[in-house]
Amino acid sequence: MTRVRLVDVAREAGVHPGTASRALNPAARDGVSRRTVRRVELVAQRLGYVPNTLARGLRTSRSFVVALVIPDITNPLFPQIVRGAEQVLSEAGYTLVLTDTNNDPATEGSQVAAMSARGVDGFIVATARWEDATLDDLAAVGTPTVLVNRRNAAGLFPYIGADDRRGVDLCVDHLTALGHCAILHLGGPANTSTARDRSDAFRQSMRAHGLSGDLSIAGASYTEQAGAEAVRAALQQGMDFTAIVAANDLLALGAAQALAERGITCPADVSITGYNDIDFMSRLSPPFTTVRVPLRRMGELAAQTLLAWLDGRPPDAATQVLLPVKFMERGTTARVAVPVR
Repeated sequence: MTRVRLVDVAREAGVHPGTASRALNPAARDGVSRRTVRRVELVAQRLGYVPNTLARGLRTSRSFVVALVIPDITNPLFPQIVRGAEQVLSEAGYTLVLTDTNNDPATEGSQVAAMSARGVDGFIVATARWEDATLDDLAAVGTPTVLVNRRNAAGLFPYIGADDRRGVDLCVDHLTALGHCAILHLGGPANTSTARDRSDAFRQSMRAHGLSGDLSIAGASYTEQAGAEAVRAALQQGMDFTAIVAANDLLALGAAQALAERGITCPADVSITGYNDIDFMSRLSPPFTTVRVPLRRMGELAAQTLLAWLDGRPPDAATQVLLPVKFMERGTTARVAVPVR
C-alpha cells in the first residue's frame, strides 16, 4: 500500500504543502485559519495520512517523544495522571512512553538514562523522592522535566500537585466534628514529599484543634500491605485511637483489613479517611470517606507545562501549582466510639 504523503493531503485540500504542515501541527497552526485547518484535517483523515514524525524530528532536532516515569503501575493513582498527560501530548503531536520504576531508585536512574540516550525530548516524573540523584542529573544537563504528584527538596523543576495541607485539614476537621480526639495518622514513606506534607499538615491541624498530633506511624510504602502492617504495629504497641487519617487510599484499605483481623469494625469502632479517591473507593462496602484529588488534571497541567518548555517558554523552576481538593464524606466515618486497645 502506497504511503499517503503530506503533498497528497495538500493537493487534495487545495493548499500549499507548508500550509498543510502547519494546519496539522498543533504547535504551528495559529497562523492558519480555522476553516483551512478543519479542511486539511478532514482530508488527512479521509486519506489515512499519518505524519512522518521521524522526518519532522530531523527538521526540528526533536524526537517528539516524552517519557512519563511512575513508581508503581499497579497503584490505581497513576492511570488518571497518565491519561491526562497522554491526551494533551497526543493533541500536540507527541508520543508518550511510560516507564515503571517499581519504586527502586537504581531502576529509575537506569531507565531515565536509557530514555535520555534515545533522545526523548523531556520527562514528566511522578517518582520524585525528597533526595533524588536522578533529578539532580536531569537538572545538571538541562533536560526539560516537570514533577507531578511529588516534589523534591532541591526544587530544581516545576511541580504540579494537590493542596495536600488543605486535604488533611478537611479530614481532621471532619473527624473532630464527630467527636474524635484520639486520631492516628497512618503516613507514607518518609522519603516522599506527599508523606512529609501530609504528616506535617496532620500535626498542625490536630494542634489547631487543641489535640496532640503525635499519634502517628509510617507505612513503608503506599500499598495495602504497608497499611495493614503499620496498623498491626500500632495495635501491638498499644496505641489507643478511634479514627485513622491515612496518607492514601491503599494505606486506608490495608488499615481496614488489619482492624477486621482483630474484630474491630469500621466505622462502628474506628473511623477511617483515605486520600486521593481512586476509582473504586466509592464502590466498596462501606464506601470510603476520602479526599478527591484531580489526578487527570494534574497530568494535563504537567504535560502543558512541559510543552511550553519544549516550545521555548521554560517555566520558573520554583513554579508550584497546587490544585484544589474535595472532601468526600461516605461510609467509613461515624461518631466517636470507645478507643481501641
